[in-house]
Amino acid sequence: MLNYIWAGMILLGVIYGVCTGQMSALTGGALDSAREAVSLCITMAGVMALWMGLMEIAQESGMIAKMTKGIRPFLKFMFPRLPEDHPAGEYITTNLIANVLGLGWACTPAGLKAMEQLAELEKQRAGQGTEKGRQGSEDRRYGAEATAASNEMCTFLILNISSLQLIPVNMIAYRSQYGSANPAVIIAPALVATLFSTIIAIIYCKWKDR
Repeated sequence: MLNYIWAGMILLGVIYGVCTGQMSALTGGALDSAREAVSLCITMAGVMALWMGLMEIAQESGMIAKMTKGIRPFLKFMFPRLPEDHPAGEYITTNLIANVLGLGWACTPAGLKAMEQLAELEKQRAGQGTEKGRQGSEDRRYGAEATAASNEMCTFLILNISSLQLIPVNMIAYRSQYGSANPAVIIAPALVATLFSTIIAIIYCKWKDR
């Protein structure tokens, strides 16, 4: 769908440029935007490489595992049916930490791994429900919804979208790239906005998970 939307926008721009005799401006704008995009990608690649490297070091050194234990009460509260020491817990922790630091790109790999682990957990539950047959309504529900997203997957997705951010690193880098006089001025507003969005996300998840 997005491909069609972008293609339609480009086509409309070209048609408008031809009809209004502004093809030279359209061509110049396209070239300038391409150059600016490359420059921005180089800047953001450096920022992402730095923070993703730090996150990888933290994971290999065991810091993420310790943080997982530290926020286990929160994970238990948000994911009450997630088994202790399940691999998804560490990936969820890594993702949440990256989000708190405002590293939207850096949290993506951990988020994908967490979803894979949660999907695998749901498949195991569905398999157990099928084997047990009609022994309980809970088992039949798992068997019937083997292809549906679990409560844990939905909760994790909503928390990821709400994304509490203490330091919006990516946004600060964007503002710095485009010449902002004070790129870090958005820290306080971003913290307040994401704090409220996260609180609302938690309330919504617990209400739907009841």
